[in-house]
Amino acid sequence: MSDRDLIPRHTRLLRVDPASPDSDILREAAETILRGGLVAIPTETVYGLAANAWDDSAVKSIFATKKRPSINPLIVHVADEVMVKSVVAAWPPMARELAAKFWPGPLTLVLPKAATLPDAVTAGGSTVAVRWPTHAVALGVIRAAGVPLAAPSANLSGELSPTRADHVLRSLAGRIDLILDAGPTTAGIESTVIDLTHSPPRLLRPGPISVAQIEAVIGPLARLKFPAETLDAVLPSPGMLARHYAPRTRLEIVAAEHLRFRTAELTGQGERVGTLCSTVGSDWDQNVVRLSCDAVEFAARLFEVLHDLDGRGLTVLLVERPPDTDDWLAVSDRLARAATPA
Repeated sequence: MSDRDLIPRHTRLLRVDPASPDSDILREAAETILRGGLVAIPTETVYGLAANAWDDSAVKSIFATKKRPSINPLIVHVADEVMVKSVVAAWPPMARELAAKFWPGPLTLVLPKAATLPDAVTAGGSTVAVRWPTHAVALGVIRAAGVPLAAPSANLSGELSPTRADHVLRSLAGRIDLILDAGPTTAGIESTVIDLTHSPPRLLRPGPISVAQIEAVIGPLARLKFPAETLDAVLPSPGMLARHYAPRTRLEIVAAEHLRFRTAELTGQGERVGTLCSTVGSDWDQNVVRLSCDAVEFAARLFEVLHDLDGRGLTVLLVERPPDTDDWLAVSDRLARAATPA
């Protein structure tokens, strides 16, 4: 299915309580999904674009709707152990240990795929990425539908991930059926992804669950260089494209000590500059946003702030380079992929 084959849709937006969602709204979302439709749902990480993982046509429509590269697989979201085991061909001890510790939660495990799972979900690959979210709305929709949901981020491919319903609406209005608005997400960045089909297991995408937390359960991880080069013809996990999570405005990563100078330099060249920082002062321009020096708090607001700055009609976004430490690994990864190539 190509982009020109898409039939324009009337995109409805329904507000829902994030802690105690209305069962009628969950049922409507589930019925839309079971009819082959696409529904944007909140998770604890970002908003996801959900389709029935068993419906090959619906899964393919995710790729067309998002303009997603065919080599980039989807994460399957489940709500119980029965669903997990229906989409994987193996459930090894390490998977059980990690699931017991971190599920429900923002951790995705890559495992051998079940033969019955449509190849479209895994982009033709032999493994599947699966996670059990903790958000009450996401869980409610999965349980109401009674099927696992394939759900990448609810935005056009490569753009900033959505952490609010209005981000989804801005990107996908007229392309999907329904958006469930439960307010802002909490983690603010996508899940940690661990590939358990290799020994030692590989960190494919850093996220809210840290390397230290994972290694405390299963031992050392193999670490890829981020942004990682394409490892195979088909990627083993979402979030590995070199250019990803990007605003439309040009983005540069700048060391803290050079941030003021670079701002002044670009402003002198006639550029309209926005700045995101954490350790330096924020008193030199109205388009400066200062976030916490805590990595978790910074990550929780990263995409929200980039969406805001991206909508201000600026020509350049400068972001302070994060510390080169494990706790900042997920933020560094997102910014490296979002940065405009030199």
